[in-house]
This record gives sequence, C-alpha cells and structure tokens, in this order.
Amino acid sequence: MAQKWFYNTTTLARFIWRRDQVRIPIWIISIVLVSIAVAMSFPSLYPAGPERLIIAQTLKNPAMISMIGPGYGMDNYHIGAIMAHQMLLFTAVTVAIMNIFLTIRNTRSDEEQGRIEVIRSLPVGRLSSAAATMLVLFLTNLSLGVLTALGLGILGLEGMDWTGSILYGAVLGTVGIFFASVTLLLAQLTETARAALGYAFSFLGAAYLIRAIGDISSETLARLSPLGLILRTQVYVKNYWWPIWVVLSLTIIATLVALRFNASRDLQAALVSSRPGRQHASSLLRSPLGLVLRLERTTIMGWSVGIFVLGASYGSVFGDVDSFFNTSDLYQKILPMIEGFSLTDQFVATLLSIMSMMAAIPSLLVMLRLRAEEGKNRVEHLLARAVSRTRLLSSFLVIAMLVAVVMQIISILGLWSAAVMSVSAEPFSLVETLQGGLMYIPVMWILLGLAVVLIGFAPRSASAVWLYLGYSFFTVYLGGILQLPDWMAKLTPWGYVPNVPLEPMKASTVVISLLVAFSLMGLGIYGYNKRDIQG
Repeated sequence: MAQKWFYNTTTLARFIWRRDQVRIPIWIISIVLVSIAVAMSFPSLYPAGPERLIIAQTLKNPAMISMIGPGYGMDNYHIGAIMAHQMLLFTAVTVAIMNIFLTIRNTRSDEEQGRIEVIRSLPVGRLSSAAATMLVLFLTNLSLGVLTALGLGILGLEGMDWTGSILYGAVLGTVGIFFASVTLLLAQLTETARAALGYAFSFLGAAYLIRAIGDISSETLARLSPLGLILRTQVYVKNYWWPIWVVLSLTIIATLVALRFNASRDLQAALVSSRPGRQHASSLLRSPLGLVLRLERTTIMGWSVGIFVLGASYGSVFGDVDSFFNTSDLYQKILPMIEGFSLTDQFVATLLSIMSMMAAIPSLLVMLRLRAEEGKNRVEHLLARAVSRTRLLSSFLVIAMLVAVVMQIISILGLWSAAVMSVSAEPFSLVETLQGGLMYIPVMWILLGLAVVLIGFAPRSASAVWLYLGYSFFTVYLGGILQLPDWMAKLTPWGYVPNVPLEPMKASTVVISLLVAFSLMGLGIYGYNKRDIQG
C-alpha cells in the first residue's frame, strides 16, 4: 500500500534536485560561509578582557534579549557563547525562510501552475510529489547542518568545541526541516501559493514574537515557540539536545498530517475554502489602479505592521544607546561619527538609511507583482480590454511609489514611539526625523525605476533587483565595519545621500535623483510597450 502512495518518489526527488541544483547550493553555501566568516571575525571584534564582559552586560537589557534571545554563559563570555548568542537565532530564521520558499515553490506553486497535474498523469503515487519535496529538503538541511558543524568545528576558536559545533549545525538543520513540514501543512489549507506563503511567514513571525515576549517575561511561553525551544539548547555552553528531539517530534507530526491532508483533498483545492466574494464588484475595481490596490492590500497591511514593529524594535534600545556604543569600537564604526552630535543623533541617522532599504521591499513586491501576474497569463485578459499597457504598468508603479512613502513614514513613527517609551524625555525630534527620512524617497524610487526597466526589457531577470538592494545594504551598512572603499557605496543610490538629518540634503541631489528615477521609469514603460507579453 505504501509503495502505491509513494511510487517513484526518489525519481521525482531527482527531478526536484535537478531543477533547483543552482538555487539550493547557493542557499547552503551562503549560509555556511557567512556563519564561518562571522565566527572568524569575532576574536578581533571581541578581544578577551573586561571589555567583553561589559558588552555581555549591555546585551542583557530586555530590548536586546527580545531581538537576539537570552544569552548563556555570560559570566564566561567566550567566542563560542558569543557566536551562539548573537548568530544562532538570526541564522535559524534565515534557514526557515529558505525552507519556506523552497517548499512553496515545489508544492503549492507547482500545483497552482498545473505541473503537479501533469506529474500525476504519469506512473507516480498520490503522495510522491509532496514526499519527494520533503526528501530533498531533508537532505538539504542535513547538508547545511553537517557543513556548518564542520566549518565551525575546524576553526577551533575559544569555546567552540566539536560537541557544540555539531549541536549548532543540528539546530539549523532541525529548524529548517521543521519549517518545511509546517509550510507543507499550511500549503494544504490554501488555494494559492501566495496565500500559503503568507500563512507560512505569519507562522514564522508569530514564532519570533512569542519567543521575544517569552524570553523577557515567561520561560514557559518562550518554549511554546520553536525558535524559543532551539535557543534552550544553550549551544557551546551546556549543549542540551532535548529541544532538538522535541522539535523533530513536532516535525514528524506536521509531516504526517500534511501528507494525510494532501491525500484526501482534490488537486488544486484547499481544505479551507475561499470566502465567497461580493456579487457585484465595488467601484474601486473599475480601474487598474483599484485592481492593484485590491490585489496588494494584504501585502500592504502586513508590511505596515511589520515595518512599524521593526522601527519599534530599534527604538526600544534608545535607553542604552550611549553605553551600548561606548563598549566597542566595532559598534562605533557603524555610526557616521559626525562631530557635534550625540551618539543618539548619529544612531538615528544610521537607522534612517537602514529602514529606507527595508521600506523599499514592500514597494518592490508591489511592482514585481505585475511580472508575476504576467507569468500566470492573467495580464493578457486585461490588455485584451480597453486597458493600455502604459496604464496597467503605471497603476502598479503609482501604488508602489506611494507604498515606499507610507512605509518610510510608518517605520519612523514606530522608531519614535518606542524610543519615547524607553527614555524619560523625547530622544530626538519627530519632525526633523520625518523630514530626513523623506529624503530617501527619491533613491527608493530609483530602485523602483530599475525594477520597471527590468520588467520592460528583461522580465525573466526582474528578480535581479533584489540582488542590487542586497548589495546596497551590504556596502552602506557594513562598509564602515569592513572598511570598504567609498566607490563601492557610490554604485548604489544610497551612497549619494548624506547623513540626514545631521547633514543637509542638497537640492541638486534631490533633483538629480528624481530625474534618474523618472527616466528609468519612462524607459521601462517604453520597453514594456514594445515587447511581447510572456507566459
């Protein structure tokens, strides 16, 4: 019976691997290399001595605990304890994101586009596709865990023994396969890949939030989150394995339930039926602009909450800014270090740049939705009516531009509101900070313009805009720490923005930025009108 349900699973697994034979290695190599590189940098960043203990005490405040988790071994804060404290949670979240994307890509997304239907017409079992996906992801996470453990163990740094390194790798692999199983389960509940992705990231966000609250107030609550559980392994300190077995048990249960649901539901159906819509469309849907708002309302609302929380998380540390940055030269390299201004002012200037890059993400998601709709053959239906290509693309573009402005304002409001609550007096001027934050809007629009150009001339490469955003973050945020040359930052539009609101923004810079942004947008619209619509 089992052979009937899982017939040719290994054959399908080979197909999945061949399809993702570039994507999966890039994920694994990137995570492993970053982990090793960070570990290698810690001895020079945190030299042994009283300074290291001061940093450990600084990281014990509730704001930092909510962001990176509780620290273990703080009395003997060796390199291993530092690595687990400052890197394990963020790396685990990255591994979870990898598994969410890969699971949706090979399950609900393929089903939505009709590929699973074609596969099921061949001699395969009913559960072979889902099982093959889990098999590939199990091997992917196993490889990630093994390579991470080997890389960290070989370094032989202070406190980073083989026992702790193996547990570190096991934590990452376990978190990855857990979120793969949960995502597979959530994919059975929805009819679209987009909705499944939303559910999966909501689960990840809830897990992070429950852990953050629990780490501050309740150990029991923290253990209800898988992310909170894996931190209780106390890697490189106590090296507990019981959280691994708990999470693996939950993984097996989630996988079995997901396979049971997958076997019982119809192809392209969902266990949770979609809510029936209105009998008559609202007047808002009579225009492409209204249609874009309707399509992207969930994205906009979800990111509004997320951006506000991000700003608030930064604002919550303002009570300890001076002590935090005075403990290490490393942290001071992040700041612009402009004479005549306090560390708080310089911290705000740095945050405005970072938050503008984060605020650019939802605006790009809105813009790239046009390419996604084109790939699903939905754009032809609109263009066959009295809707021009220029009007359709401009509708997505206008909403994306407005989203960039709204998200930047929301992030600043979150930053200011949390900062006011964490200190006795207003730490910085809200009006001046809003004015400084809005100076980043033209450079955010340049990034949107680049996305429009790619949609207009190279639609299959439109996702490359994410690489450019990642490069911008790397050079601008980490440039001071890594002592990168100035010309690298000048390859991004953020490299031309001064440290607002500490330094004035020249009117010529604003005008040139707007001209570049609108020129790119116009060029992209021209290309979109000239090329063929692709499926």
